[in-house]
Amino acid sequence: MLTPTNHTRRSVIGVFVFASLIAALTASAQDNDDRTLSPYFFVVTDDDGVIDNFPLMGTTVDVNIAGVIADVRVRQVYANRGLVPIEAIYAFPGSTRAAVYGMTMTVGDRIVEAKIREREQAKKEFNEAKREGKSASLLQQNRPNVFQMNVANIMPGDEIVVELAYTELLVPEDRVYEFAYPTVIGPRYSEIPADGAAPTDKWIANPYLAEGESAGNTFELNVALQASMPIQEVMSHTHNVHIDYVDEAHATIRLNENEIDAGNRDYILRYRLAGGRIDTGLLLHEGADENVFLLMLQPPKRVRPAEIPPREYIFVLDISGSMHGFPLNTAKTLLRNLISGLRPVDTFNVLFFSGGSHVMSSKSLPASNQNINRAVKMIESRRSSGSTQLLPAMKHAFNLPAEEHGSRSIVIVTDGFVAVETQAFDYVRDNIDKANVFAFGIGSSVNRFIIEGLARVGYGEPFIVTDPGEAPAAAERFRTYIETPVLTDVTIDFDGFDVYDLEPEVMPDVLAERPLVVCGKWRGRAHGTIDVAGMQGDGEYHETIALEPKSVNDANSALKYLWARRRITELADYQNIRHDDDRVAEITNLGLSYNLLTAYTSFIAIDHVVRNTGTLATPVKQPLPLPKGVTNHAVGKVPTVPEPDMIALLAIVTLYLLWRLMRQRRQTAPIQDGSSDITAITSR
Repeated sequence: MLTPTNHTRRSVIGVFVFASLIAALTASAQDNDDRTLSPYFFVVTDDDGVIDNFPLMGTTVDVNIAGVIADVRVRQVYANRGLVPIEAIYAFPGSTRAAVYGMTMTVGDRIVEAKIREREQAKKEFNEAKREGKSASLLQQNRPNVFQMNVANIMPGDEIVVELAYTELLVPEDRVYEFAYPTVIGPRYSEIPADGAAPTDKWIANPYLAEGESAGNTFELNVALQASMPIQEVMSHTHNVHIDYVDEAHATIRLNENEIDAGNRDYILRYRLAGGRIDTGLLLHEGADENVFLLMLQPPKRVRPAEIPPREYIFVLDISGSMHGFPLNTAKTLLRNLISGLRPVDTFNVLFFSGGSHVMSSKSLPASNQNINRAVKMIESRRSSGSTQLLPAMKHAFNLPAEEHGSRSIVIVTDGFVAVETQAFDYVRDNIDKANVFAFGIGSSVNRFIIEGLARVGYGEPFIVTDPGEAPAAAERFRTYIETPVLTDVTIDFDGFDVYDLEPEVMPDVLAERPLVVCGKWRGRAHGTIDVAGMQGDGEYHETIALEPKSVNDANSALKYLWARRRITELADYQNIRHDDDRVAEITNLGLSYNLLTAYTSFIAIDHVVRNTGTLATPVKQPLPLPKGVTNHAVGKVPTVPEPDMIALLAIVTLYLLWRLMRQRRQTAPIQDGSSDITAITSR
């Protein structure tokens, strides 16, 4: 009988561990069907410098604001410091209001103007150019606020510059103008299977740097502000900026030199005009093929009704892993302010969600001091962890028993780091008769697409809170919007002005103190009047605007892009409800006709000089930093699939250990007939 020694036991355990590891890794490599698209932590796999893992060298943003229109130029520099040709793949955020109308690529001294193509055609041309060894750039839209840049055949030592241009409309709220430039995409929770995922979803599986790590690329942002009247104040609470006032109506703003990691959070610039005035009026542009107009009309002053009916509020709080730390602390501050301001006649409930969801009460409770204190204590005790199951939480909230009397509002508080935007929009539309929706985006790099979209389809308002100090003011704005709408039952009539393709076709109720914005096209001469009517807190409202030929200006050429962007947004909203091939064709035609980036059109730039005559360029995904205030909890544990050579190596190691184990057993086994070990082993 053999008696195992301690060394033998250790060998057996070692073999078992390695065998188990091989089995697990092999199963992982063979069974990929259950994997979902997930962000993952970046790990350097090329220590010898053959591949450049960080091809993005820097981003420079130049913003020109003239009146209410911002024109933005984004310059991205890609370089290859490695030894082999690469294809840089970079996912980056954009404004949900951006009309991206142009792109150029510079290779050496050659500047290539990008062409707008149908998405699949652009991808086909890009892949052909890549195979042929030509440098090429492809810009695609994966979400209205998520873009992807592919730059192929960046040769060792190269620097390739890609510039894109977009325009957007700045609409003041409470007499404050805001320009926001998103800088980084937060990691998205997703249950979408990796196999068979749509091309527009694959960006979700992007590498991220660990908390506190910097990508090392530079970020610069410069603003030239040209207001139509004197400027009262310019400020940025997100970044340290230097402001130069050229004169009373012009200012330049740039980042301070000591601004570190400026690209890990949204850049937000706010400004007021003297006397609290806003730039309203009628802008007209006569084009070769069509005429476009934009009307911005100052709403009436808010009037508080004498009696406000009771209301019911369902507060839905995201406590998933991505909310860990700063976002959840900010959300708690916000909810304390929201709930503490409820009236005794109101009722409320609180629903917490991450992987699952649970509520404070099975039905809404009166907003008594006792219930408010109980809710605040529950909110304070919450800790963040788990996935972001937003859609089931929304369904839970909508299906809670409703009060028989009074209006219900569902208030969603989240960073929006999910991939179910369109499904959430669809659900709200299908249940809009049950409640309206207000969405609060919390954090330094909020997913504005879902926050703004939920509010738009839910006839509510979006709020972005990037700092705990903003929470009290945001809570007060929320209460004001709900209790005292600015204008309801809005109608617009055109007398003598032959308009068509109006956006929006039906004016929604005005909750915030922001101008009414209408854009469209017209035929014939620009004359007649525009009559706006509605109901405000103390009675009827009327406003008449007379058209004047002097309002026509060649400088208003950006209006065509702004009109097309609004039309595309509306069509996309309907497309989310029900897929329609004719609607896809209409969005595609708008993108091609107006030279705009859409879900179905992309920009492609190809340098026709063959530069790579060797191996195919190695794809490199540019790793992204975690947004400021977001911790490693947002990414979670993502299993990695080993390479086949790693499995082979582990198998060799295991066989070696098995051989060592058998050899050890032979050397240490007691021999019962008294012969030597060597004799015993030899006889066997």
